[in-house]
Order: sequence, then C-alpha cells, then structure tokens
Amino acid sequence: MSDKKMQVVFASAEAAPFVKTGGLGDVAGSLPRALVAAGADVIVMVPKYGTIASEYTDRMEHVADFYVSLGWRNEYCGLERLVIDGVTYLFIDNERYFKRDYPYGFFDDGERFAFFSKAVTESLQHLPEGFQCDVLHCNDWHTALAPVFLREFYQGLPLYERVKTVFSIHNIAFQGQYADTILNDILGMAHIPNAARQLRCDERSINYMQGALDYSDAITTVSPSYAWEIQTPEYGEGLDGILRRRSNVLSGILNGIDTDAWNPATDPMIHANYSAADMSGKKACKAALQEELGLEVRDDRPLMVMVTRLTRQKGMDLVTYALDRILSGGVQVAVLGTGDYEEPMRYFANKYPGTCAARITFDNALSHRMYAGADMFLMPSLFEPCGLSQMIAMRYGTLPVVRETGGLRDTVAPYNQFTGEGTGFTFANFNGDEMGDAVFRGARLYWDDHAAWDQLVQNAMAADFSWVRSADEYMNLYHNLHPEIDITKPEPVVAEPEPAEPTAVEAEPAAPASEPAVTEAEPAPKTEQAAEPADDAKAEAPAKAEEPAPKAEPAKKTAAKKTTASKTAAKKPAARKTAATKSTATKAAEKPAAKATATKPAVSKAAATKTTAAKATATKTTTKATASKATAAKTTAKKPSTASATKTATKSTATKAAPAKAAATKTTADKPATAAATAPKATSAKTAPKAAAAKTAPAKASTSKAATSSAAKATVKSAAPKATAAKAAAPKAAAQDSSAATPADKPAPKAKSVSAAKRTTRKR
Repeated sequence: MSDKKMQVVFASAEAAPFVKTGGLGDVAGSLPRALVAAGADVIVMVPKYGTIASEYTDRMEHVADFYVSLGWRNEYCGLERLVIDGVTYLFIDNERYFKRDYPYGFFDDGERFAFFSKAVTESLQHLPEGFQCDVLHCNDWHTALAPVFLREFYQGLPLYERVKTVFSIHNIAFQGQYADTILNDILGMAHIPNAARQLRCDERSINYMQGALDYSDAITTVSPSYAWEIQTPEYGEGLDGILRRRSNVLSGILNGIDTDAWNPATDPMIHANYSAADMSGKKACKAALQEELGLEVRDDRPLMVMVTRLTRQKGMDLVTYALDRILSGGVQVAVLGTGDYEEPMRYFANKYPGTCAARITFDNALSHRMYAGADMFLMPSLFEPCGLSQMIAMRYGTLPVVRETGGLRDTVAPYNQFTGEGTGFTFANFNGDEMGDAVFRGARLYWDDHAAWDQLVQNAMAADFSWVRSADEYMNLYHNLHPEIDITKPEPVVAEPEPAEPTAVEAEPAAPASEPAVTEAEPAPKTEQAAEPADDAKAEAPAKAEEPAPKAEPAKKTAAKKTTASKTAAKKPAARKTAATKSTATKAAEKPAAKATATKPAVSKAAATKTTAAKATATKTTTKATASKATAAKTTAKKPSTASATKTATKSTATKAAPAKAAATKTTADKPATAAATAPKATSAKTAPKAAAAKTAPAKASTSKAATSSAAKATVKSAAPKATAAKAAAPKAAAQDSSAATPADKPAPKAKSVSAAKRTTRKR
C-alpha cells in the first residue's frame, strides 16, 4: 500500500456558499469537506461567476493562467485559489463566459460549459505543488465533457495516465443536448469517429451526459433507488440502455446534508432554538411563522409547508389538484419558491386567506424559519434523484409527506400505526387523491394522538443524514479505482485519564482448589533483583527454604534502607511501592539473623530456636519461608525437645503454609510472641483470603521432602548461602503478596526502628 493520500479534483458548476441554485450546490459545498475529514486531499473547481460575493473574491489568490483550445479558438483561463475549511477551491476565470448575472439559461451554454470542461482537464497540469490528481470527479452535464477530453486529447501524457474519472448524475433529466454542429466548431472532435459516435444521440444532436456515461471509469447517482430507476425507460430519459450496459460500474450513494448549517439547536435564522430533548422552541417558531405569513395563529391546526421549485417534477400537478381538499379540511399550507406554477399558488393564497400563504421568491432565511415552524413538509415529486429538503425537514422535527420514489423512498420510512415506527407519511403512485390521503393520515395523527405524533417527531430527528457515511462510500469507490492507495483513516488520538494511584497490587486469578500437590521441587523464576545463589542456596530456593528469623537492624542502618526503598519505589509504578519497600526491609533484616544463626553450635539448637522466635516476633517482617521457620521455632520454644521434634514441627508447618502464605505471615506478624507461638496452624490456613491463595499458587512446587530437608539443614549451613537465598526469594514474595502481608497494627516492643520503617511503608 502507498502512503500517499487519495487526491481528488471535484468539478462542479456550482458550490455553496459561492453559488447555489439547487441540490448540486449543496452537495459540492458539503461533500468535499467530508472527503477531507475522511482522509483525502480535495480540490474543488468552480467557474468564477460574476455573482460570487466580494467577501470571497477579495481573498482569492491568482496562481496560474494559460490558454485553452476550443475548436478554432484559444481562450484565456485563469486559476484563482481560495482555501476554506481545509478544502482548496480553484476558480476558473474567464469573464467572457462567466461574468454574468446567473449561472445558466444563456444561448451559448453549450460553449460555456464545454470550455469549463476543457479548462478543468487542462488545469490538472497547473495544480499546486505536491498535488497529483488520482480521481477526477465530475458532476452533471456541465462537466460531462471532461472525461471525453481527457481520453481523447490528454491520454498519452504521463501526468494523465493515472487519472481515473467518476461521473455523478444529480438529475438525468438535464443532459446537455445541442446541435451536432458544435462537434467541429467548439469541441474539435468531428475528425475523431469514435468520439463523434459516442456523443451523438440522434442524427443531428449530441449529448454531453451520454459522452460521460460512455467514457467515465465509474458512474454514480445520488441515491440507491434512483440508480435502479434510471435503468428503466420510465426514468432513464433515453439513456437507460447505456446505463443498463454499464450497470457494472453504476452505483447509488445517498447524499447527506450539512448538519452544522441545518441544526435547530444553533440555527441563528429561526425564532427560537430547540432540540429533541426540549421541543418548546418549536411551538414558538410555529406561532412566529404563522404571524409572519399572515396565517391564523392556532396550535390546533397542523401547518404544512413546501420549499421547492414550482415545477412538474416536484409534483405541482398533484398539489394544484388536491389543495382545495387539503385547505378546506383544516390544514394550513405555506409555499416558498419560484417556477412554472406561480399563478396557481397566488390563486389559492387569495382564495383561502389565513389558511394558505404563498411567497413567490427565493429566501434562504425564510426557508429556515419554515422548516423550523411547520408540522409537516410536502414533497410529492414525480421523480427525485435524492432530495435534500425532506432530510432537512426531519432534522427540524417536521414530518415529511412524500411519494415513494428515488431518494425519498430511501430516506423516509412510512409511519406504522401498530408499532409506532417510521419517520413520515408516504404514498406510492403519482396520484392527487393518494397524496391527499397521505396528508390527512398525518393530520389525523396530529389531532387524535399527540403522544404518537411526538414519538414520530423524535424518530425523525434521530435519523442520521450527515455526510460521514456518504463520504466513506465515495472513498471506497475511489479505492476501487486506485487499490494501491491506502484510504484507512488514522485513529483519533484520545488522551487517556491517568489512573488513580492504587494502594496494593491487584490480586491474580485464584488457582483451582483441586490442583494436586507437586512432589518435585521446581526451579524458582529469576527476577531482575535476584542475585545468583550459591549451590546450597539454589537447592533451597525452589522450595522457598526456611530462613532464620530476621533480626532488627540498628536505627542508622534502617534509615539507610528506607532511603534505598524510596529510590526503588520512585522508579516503579505506584502499585509496587509497598512491595519494594517491604522487600528491601526484609533483605536488610535477614542478614544479621543469618550471621547470628551461623555462630551458634548445633548442640545448642533449642536455645537458638528460642532466641530466633523472640526476634522474629519483634521484626514482624516475614516471607513464606520465614513464616514456616518462625512457626516451627515458636513451637520448639514452647516445648523444648530434641532436633527431631523441631524437624517434625517444621515439616508440618511448611506443608500447610504453602497454600496460605499471606495468612500465616499476617498472623505471625500481628500477634505477640506468646500468642503466636501457641496459635494453631489450621487456623492460619483457613483464614487466608482467596487473593492470597492465588498469590501462593506457584509455591505448591514446594514438597514435603524439600521442606523437611531444609529444616534439618537450617542450623548447620553457613549464613552466606542463606542470606543470598533470602535476597533471591524476598523480592518475589513481597511483590506477589504486598496486599496480603500488611504492616503490623501494633509496634514491636523491642525493635522501635523497625516499627518506624513499617510506618513509613504504610505512608508510601
């Protein structure tokens, strides 16, 4: 996969906010921003019309100029750059073609947009440094000749070899048909038989859109339903045969809307803001709109609006047929728009004053107020490639009444009175009576069951019509054309909150209670702090050999050890601080104890064990092996006997202490010497918590045999190996059982310095 971003040139005859006459301007204004958010580099190419506001033209930067050959002409073309919201806009500058009061509707439109298509293709050689076009995305007939020019005139150039073309049909009814005389005079393609054949739609005409359908690498429409419909004679407008032939590259991707511009919670153009959680503002918007339009201010009558072009395509035939029935039935109607049905709308407004209002104009601010203040939105289109108005209406909690065609079918779910599902009201056939029935289904729900109406409004406002989903589908389409370019979006970096400092090491999962005892000693795992033990210590380490009871260090040494523990804890996570301090303290206490034991002869074993028991109680710092030894020593101190008696007691204690290491340690540390010496071994094992049992699971490797042998050798072995073994075992034991082996609650009567060390440990 290449690390290069997908680089897209998006060509359109209009783009909001610079120029907009319909849905194409909305798409070209919103989709490129969504593509940038999806990980693409996008340049939008638009004609520099004379109607573009000065606030934009004053900020444009001239980046290039060149001449474009158009038949026998050489026309000037300038490129003016403007960057907004991460999208680069390049405006095609030619005052002779584009400095006019309106984008379309002129006698030379065929020549104007042939020049625009040729200029877009030529401009691919003059893009900003570092931008190499991967996909040229053309929209509607105004840019339909760009794929034709690209393949016929530029295909041999290395820069154009990698360029793939996508053509989007926004409305197949507008195709750009002109007399075939322009083939030579303007297009310069009369001498190319293949091009002339694919552009010609009859003996005397050529069709710009037909050329794009034949030459493009991929074809899209603005909704899945419309992609299917245009392959039929009813909706194909004469191009259905070509679309069926190229159906393998035809797909429908539903448009989205700009959810930031169309947001009732933040819209500055409406009377009162509101949201799905608080709909009180919508009632205020309705009352204000009724007053503004001269309608009766009544909350008990549903208000239905239309914001549309007044043409047959938008279903105005059905509206004029059914409007008498709707208005006389108690539904208020308001219409905003221009077109072929202006006079009928004025007629109904005069016939039903206070109930019907018509505004024959284009007013963007008023359209926002109508979306926000209405209860229903009427859109009975004869055909509708996608439609944005019904999505905007739902965004504002205004329920759409639509015919099931094209994008209207894909976006509006019909209301189901039994389940409460749906987002609006629909009808199937292009029939005025069916449309009227659908309107009154909505009106009756408004009158009879306002709770169900409110739930339907919530359903509509919850629908997602953002560009995110659509942009991802377009990115997948581009990736199919350029599979070598990775389109994976980078994961957003989310700052994770710092975890609270734990006070103890987390318990590991408990080992199964039925695990059989291990009869052979296993080698203890090495740790970073463990030194290599001597031969004798290696034999005792796997079984966590009993070490002599630790002896309290002098105060100076204890302070030094506390400093060492603090440094060690600072380098590790907070959860290990307690364990690290205990480990260091244990090591420090074990050294003197080992030396003391080594100097005692074997014949005075009973006395040595008695002394060791007293010292073990004073220090209160033990490991599993220390607990075993201390318990055995205490038993011996209470009942002095022979060496074999001590050996037997040690063996019994070691066997029970292995699965209950934490509890034995805590019991020995918390009780005074006399009580600890007489405590039953069974009680220590039973009181061990599950977490401690989990921690001591590895200790099951200790065998009865190993424990007995270690106890027998405890008083005759040299101190050095035992001290080394204690160093190796203590860090692991303390780290594994830091939560179980808590400091003693009562200070030792004789070892005050050790008690101070333990208090410091609790603070840490």
